[in-house]
Amino acid sequence: MPATVTSPTPAARFDQAPPGERGAPSAITGAEELAALATGLGIRADDLAEVSPADARDLSRALLARLRAVGEGTAEYSYVRGTLVELNMTLVNLAVSRFRHRAEPVEDLVQVGTIGLLRAIDRFDLSYQVEFSTFAIPTITGEIKRFLRETGWMVHVPRRLQDLRLTLAKTSDELAQLLDRAPTAAELADRLGLTEAEVTEGLTASRAQSARSLDLPTGTADSGQPVADQLAVEEPAFETVLDLHTLKPLIALLPERERRILSLRFGAELTQAEIGRELGLSQMHVSRLLNRTLAGLRTALLADQ
Repeated sequence: MPATVTSPTPAARFDQAPPGERGAPSAITGAEELAALATGLGIRADDLAEVSPADARDLSRALLARLRAVGEGTAEYSYVRGTLVELNMTLVNLAVSRFRHRAEPVEDLVQVGTIGLLRAIDRFDLSYQVEFSTFAIPTITGEIKRFLRETGWMVHVPRRLQDLRLTLAKTSDELAQLLDRAPTAAELADRLGLTEAEVTEGLTASRAQSARSLDLPTGTADSGQPVADQLAVEEPAFETVLDLHTLKPLIALLPERERRILSLRFGAELTQAEIGRELGLSQMHVSRLLNRTLAGLRTALLADQ
């Protein structure tokens, strides 16, 4: 389970300043200071959730500049950093929306995405010729993908193959950028110094990260046939095996002679006359014993069911 990440609540941010920072010339310490910064940019910041994307972009750049100007580990640093997180949570929600089909709880993905947002805030350089959102989205998405790769296995896979899967994913992304297409197994093997068989094994192992429902249709929702219907095969002997398994304890309770008759009739497949000669009984007597035994088993079986 990822670590819980929290950001300052609007009340904490707007109504009070971080302890020990009141009056500091360059500190963003409360509603007035944040409002002054926003006003200088022509932005209303009464509620960060209501700030438009364009205003959030400008305000984020100003806050990032302030963050780089203060000392890391101070109350002001944490305050500005937390404000940046809340201001850009829409980026986390956008990244998480791409993975809502996965089995992991959305709350976990949001927490992991927030960790990615924090890393983007810490790593972003104002000299980059891109907007912060352009830099943050791949960082957030990469953090979520890493979490899914490491924790999303549907069946047990050896650690060796899990590590190989991560290496293949990273190398595949690198080669895809160089080749402008998906790399082949041979190209991956050559890049990593592995055999094609090892690469294929690693790629196959990645399929264990997710499972497809057997109830899903293979075609359209209206006309597609469920996967289970295509894979299921009716085994003719299944009912026979089930019946024998159910009858086994009932047969064990029969007298030795009746068990012997059943064995000769249905195991050795002898006729009633042959069974009579084997046991020194008349065919008529064998018939009565066999009918009585089968009727008793039938009654006991139905009662048991």
